Amino acid sequence: MALVLGVDSSTQSCKVVVRDADTGALVRSGRAAHPDGTEVDPRAWWTALQQALDDAGGLDGVEAVSVAGQQHGMVCLDDAGAVVRDALLWNDTRSAGAADELVRELGADGWADATGVVPVASITLAKLRWLAAHEPHHAERTAAVCLPHDWLTWKLRGFGGGELDELVTDRSDASGTGYYDGTDYRLDLLERGFGRTAALPRVLGPSGSVTGPGGIVVGAGAGDNAAAGLGADAGDDVVVSLGTSGTVFARSARRAEDPSGIVAGFSDATGAYLPLACTLNASRVLDATCRLLGVDHEELGRLALAAQPGAGGLVLVPYLEGERTPNLPDATGSLHGWTLASGTRENLARAAVEGMLFAQRVGLEALREQGVAVSGVTLVGGAARSEAVARIAAQVFEVPVRVPEPGEYVADGAARQAAWALRGGDEPPSWSPPTAPARYETDPAPQAWERYREAAGLFLARASRDHS
Repeated sequence: MALVLGVDSSTQSCKVVVRDADTGALVRSGRAAHPDGTEVDPRAWWTALQQALDDAGGLDGVEAVSVAGQQHGMVCLDDAGAVVRDALLWNDTRSAGAADELVRELGADGWADATGVVPVASITLAKLRWLAAHEPHHAERTAAVCLPHDWLTWKLRGFGGGELDELVTDRSDASGTGYYDGTDYRLDLLERGFGRTAALPRVLGPSGSVTGPGGIVVGAGAGDNAAAGLGADAGDDVVVSLGTSGTVFARSARRAEDPSGIVAGFSDATGAYLPLACTLNASRVLDATCRLLGVDHEELGRLALAAQPGAGGLVLVPYLEGERTPNLPDATGSLHGWTLASGTRENLARAAVEGMLFAQRVGLEALREQGVAVSGVTLVGGAARSEAVARIAAQVFEVPVRVPEPGEYVADGAARQAAWALRGGDEPPSWSPPTAPARYETDPAPQAWERYREAAGLFLARASRDHS
């Protein structure tokens, strides 16, 4: 039995799965925690990967491996391969001003046309602009720029010195940098943002590979969302992923070009494209509400289902950690419609779940405007394990919701890609899911959606006044 290993190096932890290359059956798994914060020494990811591998029984019998990871994170290396400074993660918003500068210089339409991505604080290029302006001594030392999954792949292959030409990546992760157009690097845009160029990872094809320790096959890897789509076997379905961040994405034959910046024109892990909308706030909205109400997640779900759709008019706009969609890095949350009648524990729980989901529906509607057909949603991520979230999602999205068996879909997608690299072929291997997914039929609550749009609109209007 040939074994393949997939890695998910996410914001909060590192997960690994070992699967049968032919059937996809899970053989063993492991995990380890990552440190908190929006800037992290990449060596912490390497330590966590070693711990997760040990927890999963190591690489014994593994013939191929692939690494998926959080997108956008800026990893700068000097000419000896040493890390120049702690990596700035996707959710570090200090580069918001740099992103605004880039948009003013080229225009939102110019960026959408050039790369499909209008710069926001999370994008790697905005972080590089910030670095050049605020830490020029670090910028001057930077000989190569890569992303978390690129760096871990490089380390896993046994590198770590001056072998910068051995850095590799894939289209999906490269497409989140702001200087890749889905086909080639745009070095002119890198120079615009950073003031000069630097060495960049070589982009491998979806089933491409390089050699690792002991001759092991190392796949191209992927950005986390592209890997999740592959792991959930979503095909052309719309996926809503509710983790630390919330993402809404679907496979497409063409690159999205959205000057509003809501939909990013990313690439997927199969050679196609992945129009994607991302929010900074998802599952931690529920965490915060649990703390406020003094309940666990199970009780929060019970309270939410005890309330009527629309939460009695109580509306939460959940920008608790700033927001990326819309682009409001300094925003805070807001609660609307609190009256003597609406101010109950049940309504507050319902408003938290609905607010998190309505924020994703904004992305769903934006994908529709990009020509994506939305007839149903596949719901994944930690928050999707709540039956209350799944049931309310069908009402909020107003389409049927499919919830696959809980799993590590990013790591699973990386493992499936590793099997593809090992076996070859034009398509990734077909792995049958172990059980049928749960399905929740829609029960629309359009008045609740209109109230959320009104509340979010008031928030945006106030933010626009403050900004001007």
